[in-house]
Amino acid sequence: MSLQITQLLLSAQSADGRVRSAAEETLKQFQEQNLPHFLLSLSVELADDLKPPESRRLAGIILKNSLDAKDALRKADLTQQWVNVDASLKVQIKESLLLTLRSPVSEASQTASQVIAKVASIEIPRREWPDLIGRLLANMTQPDTPATLRQATLETLGYVCEEISPQDLEQQEVNAVLTAVVQGMSGVQESYKVRLAAVRSLYNALDFAQTNFENEMERNYIMKIVCETAVSEESEIRQAAFECLVSIASIYYEILGPYMEALFSLTANAVKGDEESVALQAVEFWSSICDMEIQIQDEYDGDDVRSSEGYHNFIQRALSMLVPMLLETLLKQEEDQDQDDSIWNLSMAGGTCLGLVAKTVCDEILPLVMPFVEGNITKPDWRSREAATFAFGSILEGPSIEKLLPMVHAGLDFLLNAMNDQNSQVKDTTAWTLGRIFEILHSSNCEYQVVTPSNLQRIISVLLEGIRDAPNVADKVCGAIYFLAQGYEDAESDSSILTPYLGQIISALLWTTDRTDVSSSKLRSSAYETLNEIVRCSQIPETTNMIAQLLGEIMNRLGRNVELQILCSEEKEKQSDLQASLCGVLQVIIQKLCTSDDTKLIFLQAADQLMALFLRVFACQSSTVHEEAMLAIGAFAYATGQEFVKYLPEFYKYLEMGLQNYEEYQVCSISVGVVGDICRAVDDKILPYCDGIMTNLLKNLSNSMLHRSVKAPLFSCFGDIALAIGENFEKYVPYVMPMLQGAAELCANLDDNDEEMLEYGNQLRRGIFEAYSGILQGFKTSKAELMMPFANHLLQFTEAVFIESNRDDAVTKAAVAVIGDLADTLGPSIKILLKNANFHVNFLGECFSSEDDQLKETALWTQGMIGRVLAS
Repeated sequence: MSLQITQLLLSAQSADGRVRSAAEETLKQFQEQNLPHFLLSLSVELADDLKPPESRRLAGIILKNSLDAKDALRKADLTQQWVNVDASLKVQIKESLLLTLRSPVSEASQTASQVIAKVASIEIPRREWPDLIGRLLANMTQPDTPATLRQATLETLGYVCEEISPQDLEQQEVNAVLTAVVQGMSGVQESYKVRLAAVRSLYNALDFAQTNFENEMERNYIMKIVCETAVSEESEIRQAAFECLVSIASIYYEILGPYMEALFSLTANAVKGDEESVALQAVEFWSSICDMEIQIQDEYDGDDVRSSEGYHNFIQRALSMLVPMLLETLLKQEEDQDQDDSIWNLSMAGGTCLGLVAKTVCDEILPLVMPFVEGNITKPDWRSREAATFAFGSILEGPSIEKLLPMVHAGLDFLLNAMNDQNSQVKDTTAWTLGRIFEILHSSNCEYQVVTPSNLQRIISVLLEGIRDAPNVADKVCGAIYFLAQGYEDAESDSSILTPYLGQIISALLWTTDRTDVSSSKLRSSAYETLNEIVRCSQIPETTNMIAQLLGEIMNRLGRNVELQILCSEEKEKQSDLQASLCGVLQVIIQKLCTSDDTKLIFLQAADQLMALFLRVFACQSSTVHEEAMLAIGAFAYATGQEFVKYLPEFYKYLEMGLQNYEEYQVCSISVGVVGDICRAVDDKILPYCDGIMTNLLKNLSNSMLHRSVKAPLFSCFGDIALAIGENFEKYVPYVMPMLQGAAELCANLDDNDEEMLEYGNQLRRGIFEAYSGILQGFKTSKAELMMPFANHLLQFTEAVFIESNRDDAVTKAAVAVIGDLADTLGPSIKILLKNANFHVNFLGECFSSEDDQLKETALWTQGMIGRVLAS
C-alpha cells in the first residue's frame, strides 16, 4: 500500500468525484488497518523532494489531523493512538519530519514544522523525544546551515512553544531557545525571512521566558532587541515585533516600568507615521496595558488599587500624551467604512483603545476628550464631526454617571439633530453613540435619568425617522431602540412611559424587516432582535392587545413563508433565515404571554396552530431554523405543561433528528435542552419515548466527533429524565453510571492552564452533579438502594471538586445540592460514609460565608439532610 501512496494522495484531490471518493476510501482503510505504517508512509512522502507538491501537501495535512483535533475527547484518542505506535516506527517518522525541514520547498518544510510541533505536544510532556530541542538548536549553531533550514528551524521552535507548556522545558533549554531566537532577530547577515521567523518564534516563546524576564540583564537585552526590531526596514518584521510587545504587556506588565518612556515614543511614532498594520499593533499595545490595569482594578474590587505593588498606573501617567495620540487616530477614517462592520482600521482601533482608557482612569479622561468633542462636533469637515461623535461614544463606560449626565443632557439634543447630518458616516456613528448612551446610562430605576418623560417623545420621533435611513444607519438605530427598551426591562411599576409608543415602534420594526433596499439580512435580523426586546420589556397587562396582534402577525408571516416553494439555494437560505427570526419572535411572545394566567389563555387558544407551524418549519430541515424552532418548542412545552403530550407523536421524529445531528452541534445541544423542558412539562408521560431518547443520548456521549460543549448538557439531561420517570429509570442505570464515572475521571485529567478546558471542566462537573441529583431524587420514593453502590464514588468526586480551586459558583451550588440529595435519598445507609468523608463540614462552611443567598439556602438544606442522617 505504501508504494501506491503518492497516487492515492493525488487521486484524493481529483476533480472526478468517483476517483476522489475511491481514493479517500482506500486511504481510510489503510489508516484503519495499519495506522503506524500509514503515518510512516505519509512522513516519507512529505520528506521526498522528488514527489509532487500536491501529494506532499495532502500527506502533511493528514499527518497533522492524525495527531490533533479541536475536540478534547477526539484529541485524547489521537494522542493515545500515537503513544501506541511502535517506538522504532515513531523514530523513523520523526527522522523523516526533521529531514523535511531541510527541503528547499518551503511548503513542505513549513508543514513539517507544524507536524513536529504536534508530535512534540504529545511526547515532550511525557519526557519523550528529549533530544528534539537540541537537534533543532544545532541547525542554528552550525555555520554552514542554509538560510531555508534556519528559517524552518525557527518556525518549528515557535510552533513547539505554542503547543507545549512552560513547565515542559528545562530552564537551560529555554535559555538556548531564546538565545537562538534573539540571535536570529538581530543577525545582520540573516535574511528577511529568517529574521521574520525569529520574531514570530519569540512571540510564541514569551510564555517560557519568566525566569529570563526576572533577570534584569537578560530582560534588558530582550527588550532592547525587540525595540530595535520594531524599527526594522521591513514592515512585516516591525508588525511582528509590536505583536511581541503587545504580548509582553500582557504577560510581563509588572516589569515594564523602566521601558515605558521608550515604548511610548516607539508606539507614538508608529501610530503617527508607520503603515497601518504596524500602527494597529502599536495601539493594541496600549489596549493591552489597559486590559491589565482594568483586571487588577477588578481584583481589588473597590479597594484602593494604588496600594498594590503590582499596579503601576501606566495609563494615568501617560494620559496627557496618550489621549491626544488616540484622538488623532479617530480622524483617519476610511471612506464608507460605515458600510462594513468587519472593517478594522486605525480609527476603529483608536476608538476602542480610548474606550479602554476611559474604563481604566474613569473621570480623569473627560477633561482631555471633551475639548476635542466640542472643538470638532460642528466643523464643516465630516471627518471632524464623525471623530468627535465617536470619541464621545467611546468614553461613556468608565466615568461616573454624575460627571457624565450633565454632558449627556447637554449633548443629547445635539446628537438627535445630528441624525439629519448630510454625511451617512456621521449619522451612523451618531446612532451608535445614542445606543451606547441608552445601553450604559439609561435605566428606569436609576436615580439619574437620561431618558425622561419630557425628552422621550423627541427621542422616539428621531429614532423612527432614522430607521428609514440607509441600511447601515437603520441597523444602528435598531440597536439604539433595543437598548432604550432594555432600560425599562426591570421597571418596578406595572406601567411604562414607553407603552404609548410601542405600537409605532413595532410597526416601524416590522416595516424595516420588509425593506427591499438591503444587500444582506443583517438589518432584518437586527430589527427582529429589537422586536424581541420590545416584547420582553413590555408591561403586561397594558400591552396585552398589542402582543396578541403581534402574535397573529408573526404567525401569518411564518405561515406564508412555509408555503413558499423555493428551489434556488440562495433564496432557500434567505427563507431559512427568515423562519429562524420569526421562530425567535414567537418564542419571546410565548414566554411573555405566559407570565400571567390572564394572558396565557391567548397563547393556549393559538397553541395548536402554533405547533402546526413549527412542525412545518421542522420539515424544511434547515439547521438554522431547526435551532430557533427547537428553542421555541422549549418555551412552548413549558407553557403547555401536561398538555404537551398530545404533540409528542408528531414532534418526536424532529426531536430525534435534532439529537442525532452531532455535526451541527448547536442544534444537538438545544435539542438536548428541549428534552429537559419536555420532561419537566409532562413528567412520566415521556416514558414511551425514553428508550429512543436514551439511546441517542448515550450514542452522543460515545461519539468522539460531537463537540465537547454538548457533553455537559447530555449529563444534565439524564437527571431530567430520571426525575420525570422515577423508578422506571432503573433499566438505564447500567449504561449511565459508567458514563458518569468515566466523565468524573476525565475532569481530574483536564489541563487547568487552558482557559477553555477550565470552562469545559466546570460545565462537565456541573452536568455530572445535576445528573446524580436527578437520578437520586427520581429513586427517592422507591429503589433508592440502586444508588448505594455509587455513593462512595460520588462523595470522592465531590471532595475532589471541593479541593479544586478553579471551580465556579454554579459547580459549587450543584455539588452542595448533590450531597443533600445523597443524604436525603439514601438516609442512614450512608451514615458511615458521611462520617468518613467529613470534608462536607468545611464545604458547607465555605458556602455559609458566601454572599450568594441561594447558595446559603441550598447549603442550609444540605446541612439539615446530613444532620438527620448522622443523628439516625
